[in-house]
This record gives sequence, C-alpha cells and structure tokens, in this order.
Amino acid sequence: LLKADLIILDDIMLFPVDKSVANALFNFINQIYERTCFIITTNKSPAEWAKMLDDEVLATALLDRLLFHCDIINLSGKSYRMENRKTFFDQQQ
Repeated sequence: LLKADLIILDDIMLFPVDKSVANALFNFINQIYERTCFIITTNKSPAEWAKMLDDEVLATALLDRLLFHCDIINLSGKSYRMENRKTFFDQQQ
C-alpha cells in the first residue's frame, strides 16, 4: 500500500475504532498522504469521526491529512440500494 497510486476507503468510520487501530491508521496516512490519491466514502461528519476514534485531536490530525488538496463531493438523495431493496420486497408479495 505504501507504493499505491490510489487507495479507496469505503464506509470509513462506520463503527468505532480501537485506539491502536486508530493510531496505526493515522501513522499510515501520515506516511503517504502527500504522494497517494484517496477516494473516501463516509456517512459521518468530522465531529462524528472524533467520537468514532474517541480522540478529537487524532481525528483532527487525520482529517487534516486526508483533506489536504482534496475535493469534497457531498451526495444526497435516495439510496440506490434501498430503491433496489424495495423492488425486491415488492416482488415477494
């Protein structure tokens, strides 16, 4: 991963992160953030990242590196997964 041109982190911070894992993630991101591209998906706000990591300082430092030279795309609207799920359940009746 240290040589990757692109790293995709999908649904990051979906669950609380153990302190040792949070520290390892920060150290990894800190090593590569200036030379690797990221695509990150999350449903959590920066304040919620602090809760998931149980450390506001660590969350701030991690987000600072991940958001360095980035474009943020906020998506809203209906979930395609839920729309397909509704169709699936409708067919079962």
